[in-house]
Amino acid sequence: MADNFLSPDSAPADALWVERVGAREYVGHNDRGATVRFAGAGVEGAFTPGELLKLSAAACTGLVTDRALARRVGDDYAAQVHVSGVKNDEENRYSTIDEKLVVDLSGLDEEARERLVTLLHKTIEGQCTVGRTIEAGANVSADIVDPA
Repeated sequence: MADNFLSPDSAPADALWVERVGAREYVGHNDRGATVRFAGAGVEGAFTPGELLKLSAAACTGLVTDRALARRVGDDYAAQVHVSGVKNDEENRYSTIDEKLVVDLSGLDEEARERLVTLLHKTIEGQCTVGRTIEAGANVSADIVDPA
């Protein structure tokens, strides 16, 4: 059975997996050794999968806008992407995910600021894989593998 389980030493390039570490607790891994802890709501020190979905969207926004912002406001700019979601409990899904990119643009004149904000919106809409996937929807499939 162990042959079917991935480990950082045996994982192929670009591998991702979660591993059960306790009741309703999992650790997510990638082939580069990074980990993240998942659990049900209310478990200290862990994220719920829904929180990570929202954080992934926010991180994608930050990453795709980073170069444009650095070029226009300087490499050492500070930024945060605040993210929240409205959950539709009847359908057990998020109906909206809202982000706010917080960054100081006061060093730009009004025209440069407007051009940058327009560019940032286009960049997010065109390059953020996570946001584009959420908006378009993606097919999710799950196979059950019995290693015995």
